[in-house]
Amino acid sequence: MKKIVKIVLSEDANKQYEELNGLVGEELQKGISNSVHQQILKSINQKMELLRINPQAGIHIPKSTIPKFYAKRYDVNNLWKIDLSGYWRMIYTLRTTEIEISNFILDFLDHPAYDKIFGYRKK
Repeated sequence: MKKIVKIVLSEDANKQYEELNGLVGEELQKGISNSVHQQILKSINQKMELLRINPQAGIHIPKSTIPKFYAKRYDVNNLWKIDLSGYWRMIYTLRTTEIEISNFILDFLDHPAYDKIFGYRKK
């Protein structure tokens, strides 16, 4: 039996997604047809569709490098990232049951925020 694949956004990710969607809506009303916001939103939507097809499409983050922020806040024991346009990242975890796989999207991050959470420093 094939498992059902769901995409679920955390409260934080949903807020980010709704804000971005609102910005894009405003831009489209003003006649702006190509912006950074629109590219990122399109990229997020494309990657969510990709995750429906292949929940492990992203890059698996080793358990030893999972930021404490995510471990504490979302009680995750696995973490994945997928690259978005404009050097943004989508962070997610997989949660499975006997009948479904949930891609639980935790965050959408620009590169500086990603580097900060994961402890990377500029050289």
